Amino acid sequence: MKDETKTILAGRDPETHFGAVNPPVYHASTIIYPSLAAIRGTQQIPYTYGRRATPTTDALTKAMIELEQADGCVLTPSGLSAVTLAILSAVKTGDHLLMVDSAYTPTRSFCDKYLVKMGVETEYYDPLIGGDIAKLIRPNTALIFTESPGSQTFEVQNIPAIVAAAKAANVLTAIDNTWASHHYFKPLVHGIDISVQAATKYIIGHADALLGTVCARGEVYANVKRLWNMLGMSVGPDDVYLALRGLRSLPARLAQHSKTTLDIASWLETLPFIRNVLYPALPSHAGHALWQRDFTGATGLFAIETTPCSEDSLAAMLDNMRLFSMGYSWGGYESLIVPGEYTRQCRPYETDGHLLRLHIGLEHGDDLQADLADGFARAGFATA
Repeated sequence: MKDETKTILAGRDPETHFGAVNPPVYHASTIIYPSLAAIRGTQQIPYTYGRRATPTTDALTKAMIELEQADGCVLTPSGLSAVTLAILSAVKTGDHLLMVDSAYTPTRSFCDKYLVKMGVETEYYDPLIGGDIAKLIRPNTALIFTESPGSQTFEVQNIPAIVAAAKAANVLTAIDNTWASHHYFKPLVHGIDISVQAATKYIIGHADALLGTVCARGEVYANVKRLWNMLGMSVGPDDVYLALRGLRSLPARLAQHSKTTLDIASWLETLPFIRNVLYPALPSHAGHALWQRDFTGATGLFAIETTPCSEDSLAAMLDNMRLFSMGYSWGGYESLIVPGEYTRQCRPYETDGHLLRLHIGLEHGDDLQADLADGFARAGFATA
């Protein structure tokens, strides 16, 4: 069965809910136990407390388990909380963490400002290191964290080579897989131990809720689940319902995001003032071959590097866009554009121009292209 079909069916059980296609939203904290044996734990019951699980959360976690090919999945209040849970489940005081240098900025902040207080050393590595990451692994290395493509600069990592080096040294691996989602890249199938997504982005897809997912297998998942329970992480049932709603249309939405984005990215490459289009699906991208080997599609997020212009010229462009809005997050139906912000240690991205991050939404591509062309003209760039 193809993933497009699995996405429709996974986690659904209409017979349990009187034939309703979608599961009801259970607003539950207290769960009433049927007997003393049940509350003592000697009688098995499916639900014990709203924070742990309800039929609503089960519907989403069961769907993600099937789609990620995992043994288990937990839900967290945001993508960042999913990242921090994944890391904390794998490291302890005295450990060494290898973190990709192109990671999401809040992930870096967590490592630099919190893990250091725990006595965990974070070492940033070049996203293009591949199998040479073996040279950085120490006896106390507990986790290699990846993100592919990387935030802001969209380097594609050689995940199979990194996984092989990690397994040879008995080191765990994790990935922030939000860009591709499970639909275009399946981390656990490629040997990654912990798969993280900000469901806020493409799974929910409508810019109206925050959620994270962490999927894993075996004892790795058991460790994630124990910590998740101890930290008291829980999510609102309405947000879970929105994630379930968004999940069902994910393949169709991603196909549209991908088509329009490739068209616009290809057009941008033809403009004389665009120095670089950082989109792995383009043959010109340095990581295109790796992307083509490991991924089954590309999504709507990428960046461009322009030639220099003044801050006033950039403001004239960005402040007056008709369809592209300025706002953080991405993955929704709306198109976004923001100036790039990034921190690097191993592989700085140096430019005297401007790095702009774009998310291509579900508007018509011709309209989006016209909006960008008008914006470039306001900034003083000539499109022809």
